[in-house]
Amino acid sequence: MRVEDASPLLPRRHFLSASAGGLGAAALSWLLHHDAWGSAGAGAVRKPHFKPKATRIVQIFCCGGVSHLDTFDFKPELEKWHGKTLEGKGENLGFFGQPGKVMKSPYAFARHGQSGAWVSSLLPNLGQCVDELAFVHSMVAKSNNHTPATFQMNSGFTMNGFPSMGAWLSYGLGTENENLPAFVVLPDPRGLIAGGSINWTAGFLPANHQGVPFRTTSKEPVADLHTPSSIEPGRREADFHFLHAMNRHFAEAHPGEGAFGARLRSYELAARMQSSIPESLNLDAEPESVRQLYGLAEESNQGFARNCLMARRLIERGVRFVQVFNGGAFGSPRINWDGHENLKENHDNQARTMDKPVAALIKDLKQRGLFEDTVFLWTTEFGRGPATQGLNATGRDHHPTAFTCFLAGAGLKKGLRYGQTDEVGYFVSENPVSIHDLHATLLHLLGIDHERLTFYHNGINRRLTDVHGKVLHGLLA
Repeated sequence: MRVEDASPLLPRRHFLSASAGGLGAAALSWLLHHDAWGSAGAGAVRKPHFKPKATRIVQIFCCGGVSHLDTFDFKPELEKWHGKTLEGKGENLGFFGQPGKVMKSPYAFARHGQSGAWVSSLLPNLGQCVDELAFVHSMVAKSNNHTPATFQMNSGFTMNGFPSMGAWLSYGLGTENENLPAFVVLPDPRGLIAGGSINWTAGFLPANHQGVPFRTTSKEPVADLHTPSSIEPGRREADFHFLHAMNRHFAEAHPGEGAFGARLRSYELAARMQSSIPESLNLDAEPESVRQLYGLAEESNQGFARNCLMARRLIERGVRFVQVFNGGAFGSPRINWDGHENLKENHDNQARTMDKPVAALIKDLKQRGLFEDTVFLWTTEFGRGPATQGLNATGRDHHPTAFTCFLAGAGLKKGLRYGQTDEVGYFVSENPVSIHDLHATLLHLLGIDHERLTFYHNGINRRLTDVHGKVLHGLLA
């Protein structure tokens, strides 16, 4: 549509959609984000329900199912049972048939830090960070299949169509920086995770709350952010000038329209995203010492180090929720933590991409004082079983009834071990933690009562935590 052909009665939203090529999709989405605030629905909060401990979250999601038994949950009994048939545990929880024999960890475990936390030799850099961390060794998921388990970790539900945690935070709290999205996703450069972009969907919430994925290896991190070359020089400025005149004319004719004035201001802010996003992702501005800390020049981390450093820069600039994925769904050899065939080879390869950059992010957040108001979360969708996947095998199958995650930062205890699994890490034996419990705790840290953050949909006041969830006060400082 040509600007000079526009009717003065053309709805403003339609005009914006028609001129999106000049504005940029990200900026247009941001404007619609603010347009939607006035009708966001029951339960939306512009301010926390109570004084928060934190204002932001950065999450590392290791895709494929990291083995708790070979990383953070030391089980000496596996040595005793190695090569024997595991008995007395009941139902087989694996995904690919009957389990084989019990397999001891191929990694040596050692205590680290003043807290004495056990970490395997697979993760030497994270071993240096344990005194900052609160380990949860008693996580329980509902599915032994990657896609529904990944959905559950992100949205609380094993089915798709439900809003992700980042979308709920955007809906509930908005953003601290109106020049950037509230919810940013940094996918692994090697590929998307199981379920793809559904994992950062807004579901039934207004679509503006969905995660904005950044293409971190591209010269254009956000698609359509800049003016296409097909648009004549000066045309975008003409569009802006025309739209500005229309807006001002309407504002003068309707001085009581406070909501419109707010949208007008947010439109002007939206245009500034075209400069704020490239600046936020400019890693050349980082000193060499920081680049070395993350290992940016090391090919072994497969570009994941760049994402971790970008996450820190985005958190620093007030993005509410930054989600960083390690691993993709497809590839041969596997490009995630799904160690079915040869666990040691698989986990060795993945740890080389993850260990140093994540440890660097933790250290960087701490030394910059960002842990004063930032929560750090590391998780995976489920663990792996104590027995091999079949006879004479060296891999482990999926295991949803016990796995480990850890947190750090604002409002959390340091050097903590919460929950426990049985002697071989098969079942949780103390303080079981559901995904809903984890989500309730994260919302609590940001000042949100998880039972009061709701959205009316299909006759129900929906929640991130469904009708479940309890705050894990044992984790809180």
